[in-house]
Amino acid sequence: MAVYNGPVCRLCRRDGVKLFFKGERCFTSKCAIERRKYPPGQHGQRQRKLEEYGRQLREKQKLKRIYRLLERQFRNYFDEAVRRKGVTGDTLLQLLEMRLDNVVYRMGFGLSRRQARQLVNHGHFVVNGKPVNIPSFHLRVGDAVAVATKSREAGAIVEAARLQCGRRTPAWLSVDLAAMGGRVEAVPSRDQIDTQVEEQLVVEFYSR
Repeated sequence: MAVYNGPVCRLCRRDGVKLFFKGERCFTSKCAIERRKYPPGQHGQRQRKLEEYGRQLREKQKLKRIYRLLERQFRNYFDEAVRRKGVTGDTLLQLLEMRLDNVVYRMGFGLSRRQARQLVNHGHFVVNGKPVNIPSFHLRVGDAVAVATKSREAGAIVEAARLQCGRRTPAWLSVDLAAMGGRVEAVPSRDQIDTQVEEQLVVEFYSR
């Protein structure tokens, strides 16, 4: 499966929920979900009742798209969640949340996960003082994430940090916008993850 490079707002409409691909636009009346609350395409406005398999598939696709993963990457995360102790669905979300690109987005240094991934790829962040340009880099409790010194004047990061002011930072992270950095304080619990997905349906999909 190749990377999707088409109109991303179609994906939000297809899943019927905001996937926050376009940053600040997603919080305005210009958001596609606000203007057209039905799937894209000629038959999008038809009422369709999904069977159990269809509901499971839609939740799996939604979660993949939220975190911008391909099928093989996503399946690897699921397999890792199965191997670990605890509730598989909760563990899967925790693994996805602890990705470097997601943490950069959660800290407010990227307007979207899509932008955060690009910024990490371009080497704009350091972890525990060392440069890391791998978006999937798995963070641990106590890891410090900061904007690289050379990138502190980068327009995209400065703008994202400005818009982040006043928004709530997840309780499992601490952020110092003035110092352009933050720290992972804990592994997030399910109630601290605001991702709108029924993870149990994803578990059921792969457990068929």
